[in-house]
Amino acid sequence: MKSLSTKIFLSFFLVIIIFTSLILLFTFKTTREHYIETFAKDLRNLNLTIIKPVKQYLISSDYDSLREYINEHGKNINIRLTVVDSTGFVLADSKSDPMLMENHMSRPEFQKALKGSNDATLRYSTTVHDEMLYVAIPIYVSGDLLGIARVSMFLSDIDALTTRLASDIMNIAAVILVLILIGILFFSRKLSKPLTQLSQASRKVALGDFDIKVFIKGRDEINELAVNFNHMTERLKALFDLVTSQKEEYQTVISSIQEGLIVTDTSGKILLSNTGFHNIVKTNNVLNKTIENIFQDEQVLELFRSVLKKKKPQTNEIRIYESYYICSANYIALKNEIVLLFHDITSIKRLETMKKDLVVNVSHELRTPLTAIKGFVETLEDEANERDKHYIEIIKRHTDRLINIVQDLLNLSELEERQSQVMLSKVDLRVLLENLTKIFEYKLSEKNLKLIIHVDEAFPKIKIDPFKMEQVFVNLIDNAIKYTDAGFVKIKIFQKRDRAIIEISDSGVGIPQEHHPRIFERFYTVDKSRSKKYGGTGLGLSIVKHIVLLHHGEINVENNPDGGTRFVISIPIKLKIKPISS
Repeated sequence: MKSLSTKIFLSFFLVIIIFTSLILLFTFKTTREHYIETFAKDLRNLNLTIIKPVKQYLISSDYDSLREYINEHGKNINIRLTVVDSTGFVLADSKSDPMLMENHMSRPEFQKALKGSNDATLRYSTTVHDEMLYVAIPIYVSGDLLGIARVSMFLSDIDALTTRLASDIMNIAAVILVLILIGILFFSRKLSKPLTQLSQASRKVALGDFDIKVFIKGRDEINELAVNFNHMTERLKALFDLVTSQKEEYQTVISSIQEGLIVTDTSGKILLSNTGFHNIVKTNNVLNKTIENIFQDEQVLELFRSVLKKKKPQTNEIRIYESYYICSANYIALKNEIVLLFHDITSIKRLETMKKDLVVNVSHELRTPLTAIKGFVETLEDEANERDKHYIEIIKRHTDRLINIVQDLLNLSELEERQSQVMLSKVDLRVLLENLTKIFEYKLSEKNLKLIIHVDEAFPKIKIDPFKMEQVFVNLIDNAIKYTDAGFVKIKIFQKRDRAIIEISDSGVGIPQEHHPRIFERFYTVDKSRSKKYGGTGLGLSIVKHIVLLHHGEINVENNPDGGTRFVISIPIKLKIKPISS
């Protein structure tokens, strides 16, 4: 790579050479034209001096003396002299035998002379075979043309003078040019030296040496540039130290996180990972690999694609080897990256499993003796007196409640299993509801409640598990009747885009807003005294929620503006069952 001084020198050198060449060419051309004009003037004056004797020879027709005069005079001054008569016939010539020369009347210089012009003519001579400069003057006597006198000289003589002058000029120009180039070389090196220092310093800064300083003498712009460069390196050093410190803190924080953490780009390539993640996947070699290379579980890939598409945080439960994790994914718009955090819930899952197993085992163990107790109570009831029947009725009611709790616990345990079977079939909800209304006819009439069912005429048959969805309707309608003393229970079904919307509302006591977040938890009751009165187990809404989740749906609770409660269920019209995340 050429240095700056070399580039400056070559640039000036090229400009000066071109400029000098143009000046020399112009000077040479101007000088040559000046010489030609000067010699033409001299030839014109010379011609005027020889006209008088030539005129005398022409008047006396002494052509021999004319030739002798022309030859002798031409040799003395080294100029070609020519005399022609009025017809163009050559009478005398100092350089050639006139008898061998052709008629010259058509020559340009003679034509000019006949027209009264004594301007010089520059042309090639066919007689002497060379470039020549001509000046011709007509000779008149009493208005009659006797002849024309012509003087000429070789152009090579003029060119020789011009060449000598040009050579002298070029020698002088060469000396001046050398001196100028030496000055330019010195100037370019002086100019480029501080810039070279700055370049070398910037290269060291690029390699991480922020302690480099540049000192340049002077008070020009280059010195100001050096001062600014030094300020910049100091600022860069401070920023670099800050970034390094923050990076170390960042790495410390990342490493100290117990959960597994990775950062990927939008293609899934892992850009950052911590020790917790390495322990999860049992390898440290994860950087620059894609999550498809690391995970065989399709749920992680689906979560990644979903977050990338929706640009919103999402969470899913996944299994890696024999462990369970809550995987939280978040899209970072500023960097166009995705952060995935893996929280180990294996111990929680084991505890849940143990709890579920305990519930199931206890429920199974309780169901048999409870059934036996109920049978004995019914037997005793037939033989008891009025006082004993009161106590037996209390025992029977609590036994039935325990049996219902046990059955609901078993149902809930089954629904909470990932592998819980959903038997899909196309169902007309109108027919399903018509069959259910018969179950609640007595309870409705007992409280004088009105059951309103409204299904859109265009509502299609949908794919659901009819048995499980029937449980949903039974639980929600039964709750609505229990907690409504007057008014109505309303069921509204319609389609909203690609989802079926089921609304079950009532005009009852309603559910206070503060209870809404926990209403679907197992054993959670809003009013325990009222729940005991109606024999509620506290598991009905939890069962409803799990059935809705099995159908890939959502359920929410709202308060009606005029009082009462409204449960809103949303499930896909075209349902394709996939594994449900907890």
